[in-house]
Amino acid sequence: MVELKLARYVEHARAEILERLDAWLRIPAISADPAHANDVRASAEWCAAEMCTIGLEHVQLLETAGHPSVYADWLHAPGGPTVLVYGHHDVQPVDPLSEWISPPFEPTIRDGQLFARGAVDDKGQVLYHLEVIRALLAQDGRLPVNVKLLVEGEEEVGSPHFEALLAEYRELLYADVLVVSDTAMWSEAVPSMCTGMRGLVAFDVSLRTASGDLHSGSFGGAVRNAAHVAGDLVAALHDANGGVTLPGFYDAVLPMPDAVRDSIASLPFDADTFRATANGAAPTGEAGYSTLERIWVRPTAEVTGIAAGYAGDGIKTIVPAHASLKITFRLVPDQDPATVAAAFHHWLDAHVPDGVDATVTPEGGVAPALTPVDHPAVAATARVIERVWGVAPRFTREGGSGPEEALGRVLDAPVVFLGVGLPDDQIHAPNERIVLEQFWKGIVAVGELWFELAAVGGSIPRSVPVEGEQ
Repeated sequence: MVELKLARYVEHARAEILERLDAWLRIPAISADPAHANDVRASAEWCAAEMCTIGLEHVQLLETAGHPSVYADWLHAPGGPTVLVYGHHDVQPVDPLSEWISPPFEPTIRDGQLFARGAVDDKGQVLYHLEVIRALLAQDGRLPVNVKLLVEGEEEVGSPHFEALLAEYRELLYADVLVVSDTAMWSEAVPSMCTGMRGLVAFDVSLRTASGDLHSGSFGGAVRNAAHVAGDLVAALHDANGGVTLPGFYDAVLPMPDAVRDSIASLPFDADTFRATANGAAPTGEAGYSTLERIWVRPTAEVTGIAAGYAGDGIKTIVPAHASLKITFRLVPDQDPATVAAAFHHWLDAHVPDGVDATVTPEGGVAPALTPVDHPAVAATARVIERVWGVAPRFTREGGSGPEEALGRVLDAPVVFLGVGLPDDQIHAPNERIVLEQFWKGIVAVGELWFELAAVGGSIPRSVPVEGEQ
């Protein structure tokens, strides 16, 4: 049996590694909250300092109109491929604080799990790349591949300045393959590898029926009620089969290949477990598709917020004059965010009744990403997962969205995912955690991956055609 290259390092350095992770997690880098802007910068500076300590070069903060990203590299493997690692150091807000068992920025270990905001999303998964570089440079004095790292500071707010950053620093960021560790596996016993993520477009919709609220006794039944208008719009967003009613919404959606459907069906999905993970929510969705197909390979529309009228104690007898909706669409290849946005505006124009003023504010867009499972870089990563976890990985996708599509498109390189999160890690929720056994395996796996990519570097194609797979 071949000894895994960093197994001994992980075994002997666990306490020191956890100290470093603890220090980073204590920085409340909440990018969505302007009050934490200095904390996000402090997080970037901590990351940069750690990169310098372990021997990375050209360490710098890449400034944007928002929060900074961090860059570093080690480029002394002549003839070897260049690998760019992407991750992010910003974190989600912690609300509701009362539901945390331990304080979100005071990392706490319980039963082999480390609880803190950012533990798995994404500081923990970024740190294991830094630990691999630390170990290999100390152990061998070199890396088997050329490595660049880009650690973003705005992923949790939709990466609004990320594509512009990629374009500005395209030459600096050039790489043969892009590695992302910001995803999850099916379970500890069933390792998996993400191959794609859905896209996203989002909108705020403001509806006004009058200049101010009206007395429901004097005006009810005789004037438009903004809450009723909002309810009608929500109801009209889907048909009786759970399909999205935007004109042309499905025109670019390719049929699901049999191989993809069979692969998804082979996963050990349990409806009761899924419902427990979904906090007890009953399953529903587009007719004719399984739960996993709905999440991974079908586009969706969700009302993520609705507000109208009086919601305090007791009753206030008014006809609300204003309502607001927040609506998001998850997209699959080959849907285009701009096309879907235009379709939404057309749909809204057709459904808002006369006498109602509707104002739409776009909240950004992210295109879907997909790397074919037969790509050499994907195959190399799958071999590594099998070597470390002891069983061949299943191929999955993420229902969520991120900047991976822009990363692959602007840098013209394939994206592979090596994430070790788990479905019940409570990302974006109270009591976020990382299972430490997964974390240790992540370090070992990345160490194996650098050598694997060094061996196949010459066979990695620059472009990634989808070729009919959705």
